Amino acid sequence: MRKRIFGKKLSRGRGARRALFRALARAMIISGKIKTPKAKAKFIQGQLDKLINSAKKDSVFTRRKVLAELGNDRETADLLFKKIVPVLRERTGGFTRIITLPKRKGDAADMARIEWVEEVLMGVPDGKKPDIKESKKTKETKKIDLKSKK
Repeated sequence: MRKRIFGKKLSRGRGARRALFRALARAMIISGKIKTPKAKAKFIQGQLDKLINSAKKDSVFTRRKVLAELGNDRETADLLFKKIVPVLRERTGGFTRIITLPKRKGDAADMARIEWVEEVLMGVPDGKKPDIKESKKTKETKKIDLKSKK
């Protein structure tokens, strides 16, 4: 029986559904697009739209609300407010699109890719990705130090 469960259950309990949303939302915010079964893509689409609409107001209350929805993941919330919301600010809804993909080979599940409608320059949060220029400089300085010792 449904017993007042609104939306899709996805064969999970309440806590598992919440954790699934947080994981999918985090992946979507960080990478810009995710490949997932069609049922999960439809599940997350409406909730992401609500999250973006509340984030567009950009007040202390909405920041705390979005942070709570994302499981107190501050890096993901900052990415949402700094990179995604400014690009999608003019839109009133429909922030994501679902593209149907071929069925998965193992269990023939309907697959889909969900992505932002507007082009959003994505990236990993600061501090996670090593800078290529710094690593080249350290190699050059090591070579110089070796020559100077001889």
